[in-house]
Amino acid sequence: MRLALALSFILVSTLTVARTNAVEERPVAERYLISGDLAGGQKALDAILEAQPGNAQARFGLGTIQFVRAVEHLVQGFYQHGLQPDLSGGLIPFARLPVPANPNPAPIAYEDLRKLLEEFIGDLAKAEKTLGRVQDDAVKLPIRFGLIRLDFDGDGKATEDETLWKIYARLNGQDRQAQPNDAGAEAFPISFDRGDVAWLRGYCHLLMSLSDVYLAHDAKQLFDHTAHLFFAKPKTPFPFLKNDPQGLNPMGANGPKVGLIGDLLAFVHLIHFPVKEPARMESALKHLETMITLSRESWRAYLAETDDDHEWIPNPKQNSVLPNGKVTGEMLKGWLGFLDEAEAIFAGKKLVPFWRDADNQAVNLRKVFTDPRELDLIFWIQGTAAAPYLEVGPVTQPEFWSRLLRVFRGEFFGFALWFN
Repeated sequence: MRLALALSFILVSTLTVARTNAVEERPVAERYLISGDLAGGQKALDAILEAQPGNAQARFGLGTIQFVRAVEHLVQGFYQHGLQPDLSGGLIPFARLPVPANPNPAPIAYEDLRKLLEEFIGDLAKAEKTLGRVQDDAVKLPIRFGLIRLDFDGDGKATEDETLWKIYARLNGQDRQAQPNDAGAEAFPISFDRGDVAWLRGYCHLLMSLSDVYLAHDAKQLFDHTAHLFFAKPKTPFPFLKNDPQGLNPMGANGPKVGLIGDLLAFVHLIHFPVKEPARMESALKHLETMITLSRESWRAYLAETDDDHEWIPNPKQNSVLPNGKVTGEMLKGWLGFLDEAEAIFAGKKLVPFWRDADNQAVNLRKVFTDPRELDLIFWIQGTAAAPYLEVGPVTQPEFWSRLLRVFRGEFFGFALWFN
Protein backbone atom coordinates (compact mmCIF):
# COMPACT_ATOMS: atom_id res chain seq x y z
CA MET A 1 0.00 0.00 0.00
CA ARG A 2 1.60 3.20 -1.13
CA LEU A 3 2.14 5.98 1.38
CA ALA A 4 0.27 8.41 -0.88
CA LEU A 5 -2.75 6.10 -0.81
CA ALA A 6 -2.71 5.96 2.97
CA LEU A 7 -2.22 9.73 3.35
CA SER A 8 -5.03 10.53 0.96
CA PHE A 9 -7.40 8.22 2.78
CA ILE A 10 -6.63 10.04 6.04
CA LEU A 11 -8.13 13.09 4.42
CA VAL A 12 -11.12 11.46 2.74
CA SER A 13 -11.95 8.30 4.66
CA THR A 14 -13.98 10.15 7.27
CA LEU A 15 -16.51 10.75 4.52
CA THR A 16 -16.65 7.29 2.98
CA VAL A 17 -19.49 5.43 4.59
CA ALA A 18 -22.29 3.93 2.45
CA ARG A 19 -24.93 1.32 1.67
CA THR A 20 -26.44 0.64 -1.74
CA ASN A 21 -30.02 -0.26 -0.82
CA ALA A 22 -31.94 2.13 -3.06
CA VAL A 23 -35.10 2.11 -0.94
CA GLU A 24 -33.23 2.94 2.25
CA GLU A 25 -33.51 6.53 3.40
CA ARG A 26 -30.14 8.20 3.06
CA PRO A 27 -28.59 9.79 6.16
CA VAL A 28 -29.05 13.52 6.66
CA ALA A 29 -25.27 13.94 6.87
CA GLU A 30 -24.83 12.53 3.38
CA ARG A 31 -27.19 15.08 1.84
CA TYR A 32 -25.11 17.97 3.09
CA LEU A 33 -21.76 16.34 2.38
CA ILE A 34 -22.79 15.78 -1.24
CA SER A 35 -23.98 19.36 -1.61
CA GLY A 36 -20.86 20.69 0.14
CA ASP A 37 -23.02 22.63 2.61
CA LEU A 38 -21.22 21.58 5.78
CA ALA A 39 -22.46 24.53 7.82
CA GLY A 40 -26.04 23.71 6.85
CA GLY A 41 -25.47 20.07 7.71
CA GLN A 42 -24.18 20.94 11.15
CA LYS A 43 -27.25 23.09 11.85
CA ALA A 44 -29.64 20.40 10.62
CA LEU A 45 -28.01 17.66 12.70
CA ASP A 46 -27.86 19.90 15.77
CA ALA A 47 -31.63 20.36 15.42
CA ILE A 48 -32.21 16.61 15.08
CA LEU A 49 -30.13 15.87 18.17
CA GLU A 50 -31.90 18.53 20.18
CA ALA A 51 -35.17 16.70 19.48
CA GLN A 52 -33.66 13.18 19.53
CA PRO A 53 -30.60 13.08 21.80
CA GLY A 54 -30.33 9.32 21.39
CA ASN A 55 -30.09 9.38 17.58
CA ALA A 56 -26.66 7.75 17.20
CA GLN A 57 -26.54 8.03 13.40
CA ALA A 58 -27.21 11.77 13.57
CA ARG A 59 -24.47 12.19 16.19
CA PHE A 60 -22.02 10.14 14.12
CA GLY A 61 -22.95 12.26 11.11
CA LEU A 62 -22.47 15.48 13.07
CA GLY A 63 -19.04 14.39 14.28
CA THR A 64 -18.08 13.44 10.72
CA ILE A 65 -19.19 16.80 9.34
CA GLN A 66 -17.34 18.61 12.13
CA PHE A 67 -14.17 16.68 11.25
CA VAL A 68 -14.56 17.44 7.56
CA ARG A 69 -15.17 21.11 8.36
CA ALA A 70 -11.93 21.12 10.36
CA VAL A 71 -10.01 19.84 7.32
CA GLU A 72 -11.87 22.18 4.97
CA HIS A 73 -11.21 25.17 7.24
CA LEU A 74 -7.49 24.39 7.33
CA VAL A 75 -7.28 23.98 3.55
CA GLN A 76 -9.24 27.20 3.00
CA GLY A 77 -6.72 28.99 5.22
CA PHE A 78 -3.84 27.63 3.17
CA TYR A 79 -5.65 28.59 -0.05
CA GLN A 80 -6.19 32.13 1.23
CA HIS A 81 -2.45 32.47 1.74
CA GLY A 82 -1.42 30.77 -1.50
CA LEU A 83 0.08 27.45 -0.38
CA GLN A 84 2.27 26.30 -3.27
CA PRO A 85 3.04 22.84 -4.68
CA ASP A 86 5.06 20.62 -2.36
CA LEU A 87 8.80 20.65 -3.08
CA SER A 88 9.59 18.08 -0.39
CA GLY A 89 8.25 15.03 -2.20
CA GLY A 90 5.58 14.44 0.43
CA LEU A 91 7.76 14.76 3.52
CA ILE A 92 5.87 17.76 4.90
CA PRO A 93 2.27 16.69 5.71
CA PHE A 94 0.41 19.99 5.25
CA ALA A 95 2.15 20.62 1.92
CA ARG A 96 0.46 17.53 0.42
CA LEU A 97 -3.03 18.91 0.96
CA PRO A 98 -4.92 19.41 -2.33
CA VAL A 99 -4.98 23.20 -2.17
CA PRO A 100 -6.10 24.90 -5.42
CA ALA A 101 -3.90 27.62 -6.88
CA ASN A 102 -4.95 31.06 -5.63
CA PRO A 103 -4.54 33.82 -8.26
CA ASN A 104 -4.67 36.54 -5.59
CA PRO A 105 -3.21 35.17 -2.34
CA ALA A 106 -3.04 37.16 0.88
CA PRO A 107 0.30 37.66 2.67
CA ILE A 108 1.02 35.30 5.57
CA ALA A 109 3.11 35.88 8.70
CA TYR A 110 4.47 33.25 11.05
CA GLU A 111 1.75 34.03 13.62
CA ASP A 112 -0.90 33.52 10.94
CA LEU A 113 0.40 30.00 10.37
CA ARG A 114 0.31 29.25 14.10
CA LYS A 115 -3.25 30.58 14.29
CA LEU A 116 -4.36 28.25 11.50
CA LEU A 117 -3.05 25.25 13.43
CA GLU A 118 -4.51 26.46 16.72
CA GLU A 119 -7.92 26.73 15.07
CA PHE A 120 -7.43 23.28 13.51
CA ILE A 121 -6.87 21.79 16.96
CA GLY A 122 -9.99 23.51 18.28
CA ASP A 123 -12.09 22.22 15.38
CA LEU A 124 -10.78 18.68 15.82
CA ALA A 125 -11.45 18.76 19.56
CA LYS A 126 -15.08 19.69 18.86
CA ALA A 127 -15.48 16.76 16.44
CA GLU A 128 -13.81 14.32 18.84
CA LYS A 129 -16.12 15.38 21.67
CA THR A 130 -19.19 14.79 19.51
CA LEU A 131 -17.98 11.37 18.36
CA GLY A 132 -17.17 10.42 21.96
CA ARG A 133 -20.88 10.61 22.77
CA VAL A 134 -21.81 7.93 20.20
CA GLN A 135 -22.52 4.83 22.29
CA ASP A 136 -24.82 2.68 20.13
CA ASP A 137 -22.95 -0.50 19.17
CA ALA A 138 -25.25 -0.96 16.15
CA VAL A 139 -24.73 2.51 14.66
CA LYS A 140 -24.22 2.74 10.90
CA LEU A 141 -23.53 5.81 8.79
CA PRO A 142 -23.81 5.13 5.03
CA ILE A 143 -22.46 7.83 2.71
CA ARG A 144 -21.48 7.62 -0.97
CA PHE A 145 -17.80 8.48 -1.01
CA GLY A 146 -17.11 10.01 -4.40
CA LEU A 147 -20.13 12.28 -4.56
CA ILE A 148 -19.07 14.34 -1.56
CA ARG A 149 -17.80 17.85 -2.27
CA LEU A 150 -15.56 20.17 -0.27
CA ASP A 151 -15.23 23.92 -0.73
CA PHE A 152 -11.45 24.10 -0.63
CA ASP A 153 -11.11 27.59 -2.09
CA GLY A 154 -13.67 29.10 0.30
CA ASP A 155 -15.81 30.69 -2.42
CA GLY A 156 -19.01 29.22 -1.00
CA LYS A 157 -19.42 26.81 -3.92
CA ALA A 158 -18.36 23.17 -3.87
CA THR A 159 -17.78 22.50 -7.58
CA GLU A 160 -17.45 19.31 -9.58
CA ASP A 161 -13.66 19.64 -9.42
CA GLU A 162 -13.90 19.50 -5.62
CA THR A 163 -15.52 16.05 -5.43
CA LEU A 164 -13.59 13.46 -3.49
CA TRP A 165 -12.94 11.19 -6.44
CA LYS A 166 -11.03 13.97 -8.17
CA ILE A 167 -9.25 15.08 -5.00
CA TYR A 168 -8.22 11.47 -4.37
CA ALA A 169 -6.99 11.11 -7.94
CA ARG A 170 -4.87 14.27 -7.67
CA LEU A 171 -3.30 13.04 -4.43
CA ASN A 172 -2.34 9.80 -6.14
CA GLY A 173 -1.07 11.32 -9.39
CA GLN A 174 -3.85 10.04 -11.63
CA ASP A 175 -4.83 11.99 -14.73
CA ARG A 176 -8.35 13.18 -15.46
CA GLN A 177 -9.00 10.36 -17.92
CA ALA A 178 -8.36 7.82 -15.17
CA GLN A 179 -10.80 9.44 -12.77
CA PRO A 180 -14.10 7.63 -12.22
CA ASN A 181 -17.36 9.34 -13.07
CA ASP A 182 -20.18 9.96 -10.60
CA ALA A 183 -21.79 6.61 -11.39
CA GLY A 184 -18.56 4.84 -10.53
CA ALA A 185 -18.21 6.85 -7.35
CA GLU A 186 -21.72 5.93 -6.26
CA ALA A 187 -20.93 2.27 -6.90
CA PHE A 188 -18.16 2.37 -4.30
CA PRO A 189 -20.10 1.91 -1.06
CA ILE A 190 -18.37 1.87 2.28
CA SER A 191 -20.17 1.42 5.57
CA PHE A 192 -18.78 3.00 8.72
CA ASP A 193 -19.90 1.41 11.98
CA ARG A 194 -19.22 1.51 15.71
CA GLY A 195 -15.57 0.54 15.35
CA ASP A 196 -15.05 3.40 12.93
CA VAL A 197 -16.37 5.90 15.48
CA ALA A 198 -13.38 5.06 17.69
CA TRP A 199 -11.13 4.99 14.60
CA LEU A 200 -12.11 8.54 13.62
CA ARG A 201 -11.70 9.76 17.19
CA GLY A 202 -8.20 8.29 17.11
CA TYR A 203 -7.38 10.27 13.98
CA CYS A 204 -8.59 13.45 15.65
CA HIS A 205 -6.08 12.80 18.44
CA LEU A 206 -3.28 11.97 15.99
CA LEU A 207 -3.74 15.23 14.08
CA MET A 208 -4.04 17.23 17.31
CA SER A 209 -0.82 15.63 18.53
CA LEU A 210 1.11 16.54 15.38
CA SER A 211 -0.19 20.11 15.53
CA ASP A 212 0.69 20.41 19.22
CA VAL A 213 4.27 19.28 18.59
CA TYR A 214 4.70 22.03 15.99
CA LEU A 215 3.09 24.69 18.17
CA ALA A 216 5.18 23.66 21.18
CA HIS A 217 8.26 24.98 19.38
CA ASP A 218 9.31 28.32 17.93
CA ALA A 219 9.91 27.85 14.21
CA LYS A 220 9.92 31.53 13.30
CA GLN A 221 13.52 31.55 12.08
CA LEU A 222 12.76 28.66 9.74
CA PHE A 223 9.66 30.48 8.50
CA ASP A 224 11.52 33.73 7.94
CA HIS A 225 14.20 32.05 5.81
CA THR A 226 12.20 29.42 3.90
CA ALA A 227 8.47 30.26 3.90
CA HIS A 228 8.78 31.41 0.27
CA LEU A 229 9.15 27.73 -0.65
CA PHE A 230 5.59 27.11 0.52
CA PHE A 231 3.62 30.37 0.37
CA ALA A 232 3.22 32.95 -2.38
CA LYS A 233 3.54 36.10 -0.22
CA PRO A 234 5.22 35.35 3.12
CA LYS A 235 5.88 38.25 5.47
CA THR A 236 9.58 37.90 6.27
CA PRO A 237 12.64 40.16 6.66
CA PHE A 238 13.90 38.86 3.29
CA PRO A 239 11.56 40.04 0.52
CA PHE A 240 14.10 39.12 -2.17
CA LEU A 241 13.54 35.43 -1.44
CA LYS A 242 11.09 33.96 -3.91
CA ASN A 243 10.02 30.53 -5.03
CA ASP A 244 11.54 29.44 -8.36
CA PRO A 245 14.59 31.58 -7.55
CA GLN A 246 16.69 33.05 -10.30
CA GLY A 247 20.46 33.13 -10.20
CA LEU A 248 23.54 31.25 -11.25
CA ASN A 249 22.97 27.79 -12.64
CA PRO A 250 26.23 25.86 -13.00
CA MET A 251 24.47 22.68 -14.11
CA GLY A 252 22.90 24.05 -17.29
CA ALA A 253 19.56 25.56 -18.18
CA ASN A 254 17.56 22.58 -16.91
CA GLY A 255 19.54 22.04 -13.72
CA PRO A 256 18.64 23.21 -10.22
CA LYS A 257 19.14 26.88 -9.45
CA VAL A 258 21.79 27.85 -6.93
CA GLY A 259 19.11 29.74 -4.99
CA LEU A 260 16.91 26.67 -4.63
CA ILE A 261 19.84 24.53 -3.50
CA GLY A 262 20.67 27.15 -0.91
CA ASP A 263 17.05 27.32 0.24
CA LEU A 264 16.88 23.56 0.77
CA LEU A 265 20.16 23.58 2.68
CA ALA A 266 18.86 26.45 4.81
CA PHE A 267 15.67 24.50 5.51
CA VAL A 268 17.61 21.56 6.95
CA HIS A 269 20.08 23.83 8.76
CA LEU A 270 17.29 25.76 10.50
CA ILE A 271 15.44 22.79 11.96
CA HIS A 272 16.49 23.76 15.46
CA PHE A 273 13.42 24.99 17.29
CA PRO A 274 13.49 26.45 20.82
CA VAL A 275 10.65 25.37 23.08
CA LYS A 276 7.89 27.98 23.01
CA GLU A 277 4.95 26.28 24.79
CA PRO A 278 6.23 23.22 26.69
CA ALA A 279 2.77 22.24 27.92
CA ARG A 280 1.83 21.41 24.35
CA MET A 281 4.37 18.57 24.29
CA GLU A 282 2.65 16.88 27.23
CA SER A 283 -0.66 17.49 25.46
CA ALA A 284 0.74 15.81 22.35
CA LEU A 285 1.77 12.79 24.44
CA LYS A 286 -1.71 12.49 25.94
CA HIS A 287 -3.22 12.58 22.47
CA LEU A 288 -0.95 9.73 21.36
CA GLU A 289 -1.78 7.66 24.42
CA THR A 290 -5.50 8.24 23.85
CA MET A 291 -5.08 7.23 20.22
CA ILE A 292 -3.69 3.87 21.32
CA THR A 293 -6.63 3.35 23.69
CA LEU A 294 -9.09 4.18 20.91
CA SER A 295 -7.36 1.83 18.46
CA ARG A 296 -7.93 -1.03 20.89
CA GLU A 297 -11.55 0.07 21.29
CA SER A 298 -12.06 0.10 17.53
CA TRP A 299 -10.70 -3.43 17.14
CA ARG A 300 -12.90 -4.76 19.94
CA ALA A 301 -15.86 -3.49 17.94
CA TYR A 302 -14.53 -4.81 14.62
CA LEU A 303 -13.98 -8.28 16.06
CA ALA A 304 -17.52 -8.37 17.46
CA GLU A 305 -19.03 -7.86 13.99
CA THR A 306 -20.73 -10.80 12.29
CA ASP A 307 -21.83 -9.06 9.06
CA ASP A 308 -19.76 -8.20 5.99
CA ASP A 309 -21.22 -4.85 4.97
CA HIS A 310 -18.79 -2.99 2.73
CA GLU A 311 -16.24 -2.68 5.52
CA TRP A 312 -13.80 0.21 5.77
CA ILE A 313 -11.55 -1.77 8.09
CA PRO A 314 -12.47 -5.47 8.14
CA ASN A 315 -11.85 -8.12 10.74
CA PRO A 316 -10.12 -11.29 9.44
CA LYS A 317 -13.48 -12.86 8.53
CA GLN A 318 -14.65 -9.84 6.52
CA ASN A 319 -13.68 -8.17 3.27
CA SER A 320 -12.54 -4.59 2.79
CA VAL A 321 -13.76 -2.33 0.03
CA LEU A 322 -10.14 -1.29 -0.51
CA PRO A 323 -7.96 -3.14 -3.01
CA ASN A 324 -5.48 -5.39 -1.19
CA GLY A 325 -7.31 -4.55 2.04
CA LYS A 326 -7.49 -8.09 3.44
CA VAL A 327 -6.58 -8.24 7.14
CA THR A 328 -5.26 -11.61 8.27
CA GLY A 329 -5.26 -12.97 11.79
CA GLU A 330 -1.46 -12.69 11.83
CA MET A 331 -1.66 -9.02 10.86
CA LEU A 332 -4.21 -8.31 13.57
CA LYS A 333 -2.03 -10.05 16.15
CA GLY A 334 0.94 -8.00 14.97
CA TRP A 335 -1.02 -4.75 15.19
CA LEU A 336 -2.25 -5.43 18.72
CA GLY A 337 1.33 -6.29 19.68
CA PHE A 338 2.45 -2.98 18.19
CA LEU A 339 -0.10 -1.13 20.32
CA ASP A 340 1.31 -2.82 23.44
CA GLU A 341 4.87 -1.95 22.42
CA ALA A 342 4.01 1.66 21.57
CA GLU A 343 2.14 2.08 24.84
CA ALA A 344 5.16 0.80 26.79
CA ILE A 345 7.46 3.20 24.93
CA PHE A 346 5.23 6.23 25.51
CA ALA A 347 4.93 5.26 29.18
CA GLY A 348 8.73 5.11 29.53
CA LYS A 349 8.59 1.41 30.45
CA LYS A 350 10.61 0.54 27.36
CA LEU A 351 13.42 2.62 25.90
CA VAL A 352 14.32 3.30 22.27
CA PRO A 353 17.74 1.99 21.17
CA PHE A 354 20.49 4.60 20.99
CA TRP A 355 22.61 4.48 17.84
CA ARG A 356 25.90 5.24 19.60
CA ASP A 357 27.84 3.35 22.25
CA ALA A 358 26.63 4.88 25.54
CA ASP A 359 27.28 2.18 28.17
CA ASN A 360 24.01 0.31 27.47
CA GLN A 361 21.93 3.46 27.77
CA ALA A 362 18.90 4.08 25.55
CA VAL A 363 16.43 6.92 24.91
CA ASN A 364 13.42 7.46 27.15
CA LEU A 365 10.98 8.79 24.57
CA ARG A 366 8.43 9.79 27.20
CA LYS A 367 10.85 12.34 28.63
CA VAL A 368 11.18 13.94 25.19
CA PHE A 369 7.56 15.00 25.70
CA THR A 370 7.56 15.65 29.45
CA ASP A 371 10.93 17.47 29.54
CA PRO A 372 11.17 19.10 26.09
CA ARG A 373 14.40 20.73 24.96
CA GLU A 374 15.34 22.58 21.79
CA LEU A 375 14.50 20.42 18.79
CA ASP A 376 17.63 20.24 16.63
CA LEU A 377 17.55 17.79 13.73
CA ILE A 378 21.31 17.72 13.16
CA PHE A 379 22.10 17.14 16.84
CA TRP A 380 19.54 14.33 17.00
CA ILE A 381 21.19 12.69 13.99
CA GLN A 382 24.57 13.16 15.63
CA GLY A 383 23.25 11.90 18.97
CA THR A 384 24.08 14.74 21.36
CA ALA A 385 20.46 15.94 21.50
CA ALA A 386 19.53 12.58 23.05
CA ALA A 387 21.89 13.03 26.01
CA PRO A 388 19.25 14.38 28.47
CA TYR A 389 17.05 11.35 27.78
CA LEU A 390 19.57 8.50 28.06
CA GLU A 391 19.15 5.91 30.79
CA VAL A 392 19.52 2.20 31.47
CA GLY A 393 16.45 -0.01 31.27
CA PRO A 394 14.45 -2.46 29.12
CA VAL A 395 14.78 -1.63 25.44
CA THR A 396 12.37 -2.35 22.59
CA GLN A 397 14.05 -4.99 20.46
CA PRO A 398 14.86 -4.71 16.73
CA GLU A 399 13.60 -8.28 16.28
CA PHE A 400 10.07 -7.16 17.22
CA TRP A 401 10.06 -4.47 14.52
CA SER A 402 11.61 -6.76 11.91
CA ARG A 403 8.91 -9.34 12.58
CA LEU A 404 6.24 -6.64 12.28
CA LEU A 405 7.58 -5.58 8.89
CA ARG A 406 7.50 -9.18 7.69
CA VAL A 407 3.90 -9.66 8.84
CA PHE A 408 2.81 -6.54 6.95
CA ARG A 409 4.86 -7.44 3.86
CA GLY A 410 7.18 -4.47 4.33
CA GLU A 411 4.27 -2.02 4.27
CA PHE A 412 3.69 -1.54 7.98
CA PHE A 413 3.71 2.26 7.85
CA GLY A 414 0.98 2.35 5.20
CA PHE A 415 -1.16 -0.10 7.17
CA ALA A 416 -0.54 1.89 10.36
CA LEU A 417 -1.88 5.05 8.70
CA TRP A 418 -4.96 3.05 7.68
CA PHE A 419 -5.50 1.18 10.95
CA ASN A 420 -4.65 4.08 13.26
